Amino acid sequence: MSFSFHPEAEIEFNNAIDYYEGVELGLGYDFAIEVYSTIKRTVSLPKAWSVIDGDIRRSLVKRFPYGVLYSEENNGIYIVAVMHLHRLPDYWKHRK
Repeated sequence: MSFSFHPEAEIEFNNAIDYYEGVELGLGYDFAIEVYSTIKRTVSLPKAWSVIDGDIRRSLVKRFPYGVLYSEENNGIYIVAVMHLHRLPDYWKHRK
């Protein structure tokens, strides 16, 4: 199974990498590795994570306060948000 990003999800993911890299050299890389590890687990076990709205599930990122919001599609996982868990909880809903 494969995965793809909603364009806005990819932008927010890259912005978060840049933010963490600005906080500390190498931290953005660490964040990216953790998000990709989360995506890999999600692709392997797409139904293992909690449903949060309709067919959207959320898998949690280790070490960082982020979740990967996704739906399971015929051709793989579709990531609708790489979401900071302490910010606006419903901002992504227009992406479904």
